[in-house]
Amino acid sequence: MKVESYLMFEGRCEEALDFYRRALGAEVTTLMRFKDNPEPAGAPGCGEGGGPGPAPDMVMHAEFTVGETTVMASDGMGSGTTSFQGISLALSPADEAEAKRLFNALADGGQVHMPLAKTFFSKAFGMVADRFGVPWMVVAPE
Repeated sequence: MKVESYLMFEGRCEEALDFYRRALGAEVTTLMRFKDNPEPAGAPGCGEGGGPGPAPDMVMHAEFTVGETTVMASDGMGSGTTSFQGISLALSPADEAEAKRLFNALADGGQVHMPLAKTFFSKAFGMVADRFGVPWMVVAPE
């Protein structure tokens, strides 16, 4: 059994995937759009003819890898409003230089909650919410 992260970007999933490719070197391994749903046209939640729901070109399900970790993502219901509260994704870069590079990339357009700095448990630790509101902790090993 595994527990994996599933992020709902509510209409900005494709933009987020592109950002994580550039910022973290993420590799998108799966991308399915609502229009790819094999259910009959008009299935609930599939937009256009399917009643309320995301537009057909929105991302129904995606998977991307960052290092050895798989993260899943979607546009959810395409509401335009994301809320990532009570969680953080933690990155464990190999060293302080990589921690700084990743932290700065995530902070671009985001909000720094705790600047990257040396702590008693890490050569470089910081907390940032990226431009989509996803909270990240960057923790370089001591």
